[in-house]
Amino acid sequence: MNFAFKGRNGRGELVEGIVDAVSSDAVAAQLMAGGVVPVSIEATTEAVSVAGGGWLEALLARPVTLDDTLVLTRQMYTLQKAGVPILRSLAGLEASTSHPGIISLLQDVRASLDQGRELATAFARHPAVFSPFFVAMTRVGELTGRLTEVLKRLSEHLEFELDIRARIKQALRYPVMVIFAMAIALVIINLFVLPKFAEVFAHFKSELPLMTRILLGFSAWTVRWWPLVVAGGIGAGLAWRNWIATPGGRYAWDRFKLRLPIAGNIVLKATLARFARSFALANSSGVPISQAMTVVAQTVDNAYIGARIEQMRDGVERGESISRCATATGVFTPIVLQMIAVGEETGELDTLMTEIAQMYERETDYAIKGLSAAIEPILLAIIGVMVLVLALGVFLPLWNLGQAAMGR
Repeated sequence: MNFAFKGRNGRGELVEGIVDAVSSDAVAAQLMAGGVVPVSIEATTEAVSVAGGGWLEALLARPVTLDDTLVLTRQMYTLQKAGVPILRSLAGLEASTSHPGIISLLQDVRASLDQGRELATAFARHPAVFSPFFVAMTRVGELTGRLTEVLKRLSEHLEFELDIRARIKQALRYPVMVIFAMAIALVIINLFVLPKFAEVFAHFKSELPLMTRILLGFSAWTVRWWPLVVAGGIGAGLAWRNWIATPGGRYAWDRFKLRLPIAGNIVLKATLARFARSFALANSSGVPISQAMTVVAQTVDNAYIGARIEQMRDGVERGESISRCATATGVFTPIVLQMIAVGEETGELDTLMTEIAQMYERETDYAIKGLSAAIEPILLAIIGVMVLVLALGVFLPLWNLGQAAMGR
């Protein structure tokens, strides 16, 4: 619920604005904590965001992407390193960008800071832009006075995420195009080509081969019931989307992804690289190990691996060593487990976790480079099977007809 307030700050100046809170008492407590004495607090239907423009403009607005977040983080790091105050930095960034979403976001963050909120709390109001890990690390930077260093490490973290996504998209571009072309070809063959052959085969006096009868039957069924096929496909897609949105469905799907023949190894290595780099970043910033694992478990983007990390956290809280807890998860290689054990014994866990991240990143890079080469033989085999089925089902009756004509 939104509340419009008016108050006086420590210098007696009038301060007014709009905040999102559960009650007017919560607004008063928030203002008092920020050094503002409330004069009036009234509920309002006006939105906190200053973007404006109605539902159509909001629908057509360009979203804030991960690239935008990376650029914003780098700019904030540069300004903080130069000693520019945070409010002045945000005002300068707002004036230097032409992205409506970034402008709206920075205005809301500045308004939150003016109301006495922390920077991490202001970031948490925009979960679509700032992940829980980003918010948690920002809060750690504020508490420890190392915000500049945290922003630098966060920019490196975001750069790694973007690099992995770009490489995977590049590797999958050709296979996706081939699969899309195959799907279009199957639709055209079933809806337009096979019905024409069915009319020709209807004049044959002899029994058609089994493969031909299967193809013609499937084509006739598709032509007759294609609206139900489309509706069923859409329904199945929505049901699958709702299923993976549940905790159990997400856990099962993320676990299944790790067992895929080719992509599973890439997903596992990329996820573990993300875990190692995030854990090194959180631990080097002064976050306690148990709290760091709780935060990192939310950022690995895999519910199954996240559950294994939470299992490690529970073991650490019971007094067990990190290396022993990592061994119990069953997801790390022996080399990595040795490096974790050495880092724990020497007190250089942050350094070795960074090396582990770099090792997994290199292995992920090699696996991604070979992804297209591994998928191409499978695609060629599928295309070959399709051509063989069509040849046997469509051209074999024509061949038999030609042979019968020549025999006469």
